[in-house]
This record gives sequence, structure tokens and C-alpha cells, in this order.
Amino acid sequence: MTPPVVELENLKVRFGRREILHDISRRLGTTGEGKAIGLLGPNGAGKSTLILTLLGFHKPAAGHARVLGFDCQRQVREVRARIGYMPETEAYVADMTAVTTLRLMAELSGLPARMALEKSHEALFHVGLGEARYRELRTYSLGMKQMAKLAQAIVHGPELLILDEPTNGLDPSARQRMLRLVREMKEKQKMNVLLCSHLLRDVEQVCDEVVIMNEGKIVHECDLEAERRSNKCFVELEITGEDAGLRNALADIRAEGVTEGNGRWRIVLEPGSEIDALWELLARQNLLVRKLTHRRDTLEEIFLKAVGHIAHTPGEHNQTRG
Repeated sequence: MTPPVVELENLKVRFGRREILHDISRRLGTTGEGKAIGLLGPNGAGKSTLILTLLGFHKPAAGHARVLGFDCQRQVREVRARIGYMPETEAYVADMTAVTTLRLMAELSGLPARMALEKSHEALFHVGLGEARYRELRTYSLGMKQMAKLAQAIVHGPELLILDEPTNGLDPSARQRMLRLVREMKEKQKMNVLLCSHLLRDVEQVCDEVVIMNEGKIVHECDLEAERRSNKCFVELEITGEDAGLRNALADIRAEGVTEGNGRWRIVLEPGSEIDALWELLARQNLLVRKLTHRRDTLEEIFLKAVGHIAHTPGEHNQTRG
């Protein structure tokens, strides 16, 4: 059986007497499929602790963490050889050139010296730093430093790429380039990606699945591909008039509804159905609309629900017609 990309089995991690990760059991991704998993959660949710546990820096107090079938404590050398890690913070020797830094990182990952140098040049050209590869890293702009961090994460051809806030501080064009590179590695090279970001739009653009953490636990998993395919519109409606025939009439516009009494309805429009079709149907039924609210589930809304916050999202619209 093909092992999952990440497998957590009753995982607990403690710092002193404080338990940070609480008895987590999950199987994430499938080896060889080239999927991107978004890791989300508020500050203090345990995301960084989980990442560092996967890298072998935190020893579990109980349970196990495995990456690509290898135990993150007992087989840490095998794990690190297969993971590429792009940290959120800068971690390099400022006076070293980019190509020297990448060669060192590639050798530490197990590549022979000559191959490490060849792969370093390839990686820097791949991320757009070919012309600047002999410059010292301290002379790089913020955007160039982010690209250099991505290059060092992929130089040894990892099977799993862990990206911690990869678009931090990037301008819009550099941000889109970063996301495009990540999508290409996932889709063309079948590289598995674990993307940790507080920018939900980045996660929506790149990821196939989302895992949401809160207070040291995984509180929600979401298949973004299924969400994109469904793309349903949810309507809350308040009307005046005789609405006994509305439920059957909704089928004409590919919608379903349930009444809550006193003219209040909850309606779901299937993909392809437009809100204007509902307005026209209500007019034909001689129903007066007091209030109509419609929305589509966004990742922001899914996130807020998962971490226990209630908020109106930018995708929610209130409409009233007299």
C-alpha cells in the first residue's frame, strides 16, 4: 500500500509541562500524486510545532509522526533527505553567494559535490536568479531572498516541499511568480507540498486540500477541489405572500429550499444557477421580498467556522427590493 505523505498517530508534543499538540491522528496526502495541502490556523495553533516535529527537531511525548513512510525520530536522516524546507525567517550566511549556499545545502542533503553544484545552478535559474547567482545574499532584495530560500528547498529534488509563509513581504508580481512556481512543481514534477500561510487567497490558489489547526488539534479538513466543483450558492430569504407552491417551483431553476415558517426560507442554488433566476421566480409567484442574503462558502468562512469565530465574510451580500 502506498504510504501517505504525512501520517500522524496519536501524536503528542510537550514543551516542559505544557502540551502543545494533543493526541493528533491523521493521514494527509498520497505519495506520488503531487498534491498541495494548506496548513492553516491562528497564532499559537501548533502549526510551527507540527512542522518542526516532522523535520525531527521536536521529539514526540507520545505517538508517532511519519513522512513518506519514514519515522520522523527513528529515521530522521531518511526523512530530511526527502523533505525540502523553506523557513519563514532568513537562515543563511550573508557574505556567501547564492550558488555557494545552495551547493552547501545540497551536499548536506546527501548529493555528491559535483552534482550539488550542478543542481544549484539549475535551481537558481529555475526561480529566476540565474543572473544573480554569484552575488552575495546580503545584496539581495526581499523578493530575491524569498526566491533563494525556495531554491535551496528544492535543490536536492525533494519528494515533500514544506513552505512556511513563502509569499511574506512580496509585491503582487513576485507573489504571483512564487505561487506559479509552486503550482508547476506540484503539477509537472508531482512534488507534494505542505503550505503554511496566513494568506487564505494564496492557499485557495495553490492547494488541493486544507487542514485547519486550533489549540494544538486538527479541527477541520477541507477538499478544496470538491468545494470548487460544488460552488453552491446559499440563500436566506424573507418574503411576504402565499408561498405554499414555492418549494416545487424551485426545481425549475435547479434549486432546493426549506421553509422555517413566517415567510423565512433557506435555499440552495446549484452550480450554474444565478440569483437573478430566483428573483424572477419570486416575481412569478407574486411574492414580495423583504430580505435576501446570499453567499458562497469561501475558505475564509470555512476557516472562521473551524476556529470558532462568527463573522460576515466579504462574499456575503444583503439585498432588499421593494
